[in-house]
Amino acid sequence: MNLPFFIARRYFFSTRKKTFINVISIISIIGVSVGTCVLIIVLSVFNGLEGLMRSLLGSFDAEIKIEGTYGKSFEVDDRMLIDIRNVKGVEVVTEVIEDNAVVKYKENQVVVRLKGVADNFINQQRMNDAIVYGELKLREENIPFAVIGRGVQYALSLNPSNEMYPLQFFYPRNSRMVSADPSKMLTRKNVLLGGIFAIEKQYDENYVIVPLSFAQELLDYGEKRTALELKLSENANGSEVQSSLSELLGSNFKVLNDEQQHGDIYKLMRIEKFFVFIIFSIILGIASFNIFFSLTMLAIDKKKDIAVLFSMGATQRLVTRIFLGEGAIIAIGGASIGLVFGFLIVFFQQEYGLVSMGMQTSVLAAYPVKMKVLDFVFTAITIVLITFLASIRPAMVAAKSDILAGLIA
Repeated sequence: MNLPFFIARRYFFSTRKKTFINVISIISIIGVSVGTCVLIIVLSVFNGLEGLMRSLLGSFDAEIKIEGTYGKSFEVDDRMLIDIRNVKGVEVVTEVIEDNAVVKYKENQVVVRLKGVADNFINQQRMNDAIVYGELKLREENIPFAVIGRGVQYALSLNPSNEMYPLQFFYPRNSRMVSADPSKMLTRKNVLLGGIFAIEKQYDENYVIVPLSFAQELLDYGEKRTALELKLSENANGSEVQSSLSELLGSNFKVLNDEQQHGDIYKLMRIEKFFVFIIFSIILGIASFNIFFSLTMLAIDKKKDIAVLFSMGATQRLVTRIFLGEGAIIAIGGASIGLVFGFLIVFFQQEYGLVSMGMQTSVLAAYPVKMKVLDFVFTAITIVLITFLASIRPAMVAAKSDILAGLIA
């Protein structure tokens, strides 16, 4: 006659003495709780950093960007622009010319990424919050203005309050003529400073934004454009708009969403997060040795009780289930406590910014965090799986105990 599981387990644990085995079990639960809590916090920080990066990149780059599949530029005509604007969900289409140029201010000069944009670039309202000096203006009474990155300002030692010195841009002429005077081989145009932006180092140290007509004349692009940047309407479905544009433009053009424009950056962040998850899982695996030793010592300490259970009709499978159940209690208990504390810590950091960045020049005052349900699910599954594996061997040892030796002991 097999002994029911709940009766056998009640007998087994009712005979337990308060020994150091109990202490080890408590330590195991604490170890699992701390590991779970830390893993949730670290994953939430990675989520927050990814969200911050998306926000920063989104304040400079468009929701959808159209580029040529071949070459760095393509011809644009009114028919093409009208067709794109007629696509459902497209609100603003901005023509862009982007190329390298040399900018000089007084005696300082630096190579920058010159980005000429159509006047409706202002209507996209992406960079409104990124302006740290002046304003986001490209033209005033037919006078062109430039908006430069803060890194470019530092490289040029530019004094924004001094309006006597314009920015001078130089670009090689598209000519085979060779001249003894190098200045004749360059196109030069001047522009006044309109504002300074600060977004992210990659952009701050490289980009200067100017009116499209200014870039056309300096770079001699004519009707060619390097990209078209699109702003979508508020309720537009980005995937559907992207699909419609790809079908409209054909294989000669690439229609890129935010994820595709910065695929390498986002992929790198996901890989980092994955390896952090793996490393902390290994640490939790090492911590699970406490569970292994506590259950092993429990099996040794309870040989007599195991033998009594066998004599009462218990099977090896039943004893195995008892020890696996003990491991499950440690796993579920520790994981639950860790998930709750992890949730609370991340929640208070998200709402009140408990831990600051520690820098006055940082983009945010406190470390960004963001909770995701899948992080909690995968963390809980990992903890339970690791603890289950740590419980198998002690359960097998207990199930194979010698009945006679146990009763004599």
